[in-house]
Amino acid sequence: MIKAVIFDFGRVISAQKPPSLFHTYERDLGLTPDTINTIMFQSGAWEEALRGRKTVEEFWQAIGPELGLKAAAEIEAFHHRYHADEAVNEGVLRLIRRLRRRYKLAVLSNSPPGLTHWLDSWKILDLFHVVFCSGDEGIVKPDPRAFARTLARLDVKPEEALFIDDTPEYVAAARALGLRAVVFTTADRLEEAVTDLLGADHHADVSKSSS
Repeated sequence: MIKAVIFDFGRVISAQKPPSLFHTYERDLGLTPDTINTIMFQSGAWEEALRGRKTVEEFWQAIGPELGLKAAAEIEAFHHRYHADEAVNEGVLRLIRRLRRRYKLAVLSNSPPGLTHWLDSWKILDLFHVVFCSGDEGIVKPDPRAFARTLARLDVKPEEALFIDDTPEYVAAARALGLRAVVFTTADRLEEAVTDLLGADHHADVSKSSS
């Protein structure tokens, strides 16, 4: 029996930014099209931030010159702009609110330190019983310890948990450890998958919330 549902954060709870927005960033920064994500997220600075070796601010100061930003004020301004364009995935949030009626909920995310502050600023931190942020723990998915710590804090066994992530590699790692797991694509498809996995109880909650 499933007792807990564990969500990834980036591109699951937080909405995927549209390609047009990245193209706008690249145009404004004078970057070659389709390069900003590689520069930012395939960098050594990002890996250090995910493991808690750099703060968010230190990551941006390190990556700024790679984006063509020289002055600290320029870097900070783009950092704020980039973050302000982040938004919660409303469809996933509706699902989370329904699931909380019956299940323990957690976030398990490869994120720089301080993810709880982000969740709190969106006023959704209290929806989760556990938040595992790699930058605060020094452990990144797919390391089995990330899953083990999250399960221990939820006080559930692997077979009692459902894991949701947009990265197939991490979903495969969760399944190898005995969790049920779903690759996230869209909120609508996730709703269908969760209904299939959790059965009649979740279907009843959906019917009740729409009546």
